[in-house]
Amino acid sequence: MDKRVLLPTDFSKNALNAIRYALDLYKDQSCEFYLLNAFQVDGFSLDNHMMVPEPGEMAFEAAKKESEEGLAKLMDIIELHHDNAKHTMHPISTYNSLLYAIKDTIAKYDVDIVVMGTKGYTGAESVIFGTNTVNVMEQVTESPILAIPENVRFSAPKEIVFPTDYKSNFKRKELKYLLEIAKYHNAFIRVLHIVKEPDLNKTQQSNKELLESILNGYDHSYHNLSDLKVPSGISAFVESRGSDMIAFINKKHGLFDHIWSKPLAKEIGYHSKIPVLTMHEAK
Repeated sequence: MDKRVLLPTDFSKNALNAIRYALDLYKDQSCEFYLLNAFQVDGFSLDNHMMVPEPGEMAFEAAKKESEEGLAKLMDIIELHHDNAKHTMHPISTYNSLLYAIKDTIAKYDVDIVVMGTKGYTGAESVIFGTNTVNVMEQVTESPILAIPENVRFSAPKEIVFPTDYKSNFKRKELKYLLEIAKYHNAFIRVLHIVKEPDLNKTQQSNKELLESILNGYDHSYHNLSDLKVPSGISAFVESRGSDMIAFINKKHGLFDHIWSKPLAKEIGYHSKIPVLTMHEAK
């Protein structure tokens, strides 16, 4: 079955860079790519359900036309630079917020993974877009989210850092896309534990053994860092090794409850120099 990949775009260079990354990441796989542009209409608020623009109204049709023309140009760029017989493109233009447009598209097309850009923290505009990306990572639990920093150029990931506290058990289902990427690109998985206590308790040890059983057959190793906060520990480890990707499970309860709270998002999300794969707890 073809892989179904959702590619949100606001027609920025940052969004185009994330699209190019996705096309290269899956270049040898049969894929259905959904190019999504969620547009809004001047003078209307998505939060005000009493004032909803109707199809046929001048402002709505102008915004819709701009969105559709932008998608058509994007399709031309992709065809020119990334012509791949294994890839099929589907443009989607919708009046909605980015978050709910993504949720609706995932449900409608049974999307496997979302790949989108996230800018560095350089000014007001990037704060807005970066916050959108963080909101998607936190609130879209139906699909893993792969966030691509704006200056990343694709190279096949050869080392993926997987931070964990071992406090929750692991399911193969929730690690599916980490394992897929690792297998497809022969990537080494580095399991990173930011140590808070000198020894693992029984639950943590049991969960580590479970993780070992899931990672059996994949190249992997275990690493501990102490006396560091979680975000700075992850960043230091990644930078010291020149790793290619960070991947973690965004648990509802546990050490990473706050993984995308603003301070950490700025440090890892906004400032990350490498792609970040957010997976979610299996339901």
